[in-house]
Amino acid sequence: MRYRKFGKNAPYLSVFSLGTMRYLASEENAIATVRRAVALGINHLETARAYGKSEQYLGAALAAGLPLPREKLHITTKITPQASAAEMSRCIDESLERLKIDYIDSVAIHGLNTWEQLDLVKSDRCIPAVRKALADGRVRQIGFSSHGSLDLILAAIETDLFQFANLHYYLFFQRNAPAIELAAKKEMGIFIISPADKGGRLYSPPPALEKLCYPFSPLELNYRFLLSNPYITTLSLGAASPEELDWPLSVADRTEPLTPEEKATLERLEARATDTLAGDKCSQCYQCLPCPEKIQIPEVLRLRNLAVAYDMTEYGQYRYRMFENAGHWFPGMKADECTECGDCLPRCPEQLNIPKLLRDTHQRLNGKGRRRLWE
Repeated sequence: MRYRKFGKNAPYLSVFSLGTMRYLASEENAIATVRRAVALGINHLETARAYGKSEQYLGAALAAGLPLPREKLHITTKITPQASAAEMSRCIDESLERLKIDYIDSVAIHGLNTWEQLDLVKSDRCIPAVRKALADGRVRQIGFSSHGSLDLILAAIETDLFQFANLHYYLFFQRNAPAIELAAKKEMGIFIISPADKGGRLYSPPPALEKLCYPFSPLELNYRFLLSNPYITTLSLGAASPEELDWPLSVADRTEPLTPEEKATLERLEARATDTLAGDKCSQCYQCLPCPEKIQIPEVLRLRNLAVAYDMTEYGQYRYRMFENAGHWFPGMKADECTECGDCLPRCPEQLNIPKLLRDTHQRLNGKGRRRLWE
């Protein structure tokens, strides 16, 4: 296991963190999973008030005793933006009680996804409670998690209110690269959300993608892409059982720069996308937005890119079906809402037939809607 500093004046965290959204089968399973993670070198345990009994179960694991003493562990919990300082303070105290600890190493504002939420956090209705908790030692540092737009994330980082950011960034989604760079410039910790699942469901890749990535597995290549970036502190590992820890942590010491063979594999993936998508490849410039029908055109076409180029249809369906079903966590309408108004067409530098591609994506990926796991 390797360790990296989690922001300015912050401790060193293991490059993999145990995310506890999926270990909810039972308290016994949760305790066993946490204990195994710590025994394997993980010192960062992440939970959230919204994750069912996750805080309670993590508290039980801490109370039962772990291979590291409390002061050697880093506990993060996430709290959604609250409308008043009193509510925010109450949430912090409730998390402390459920976790059975005297202080929380890191509190993240959970789901800072909209401009209204950012304004709320910046206002005197929310942040004073966090500052008070920092001053009295109940909380050691404050950060945020976001599923929002790049512009929003950059604005949140520029407030200088936060010591770390919890973001989406993967081999198959590099839109937030400028946010990674800005956060690093400000000496913030950077915590990547769910690279195995949100990064492409790479624990069960399609055969076409496996063949393209050989001699590496797609998940291994994604982990190496992230671990080789010195700006990134730690990756979330959402193990549902102790057994799910072993394979990912086998790469936890491989933080060196990408090898020539790994770089060649990434180039092969890019060439495959260029060849198969040809004139229909969306370059993710985002110039097509805003859409009058609130379709998140670049994200829809990113999922199409992956389905066509790498046969990642199952992943595309998994994400596409969240449109219209997950609120600000995954905003936007499905592609069949396109009215062919043509607003996006002159803004596209590739001159893509966007309405046609939207229709095609909907036919490929639509199905029964789904919500976020913890809902």
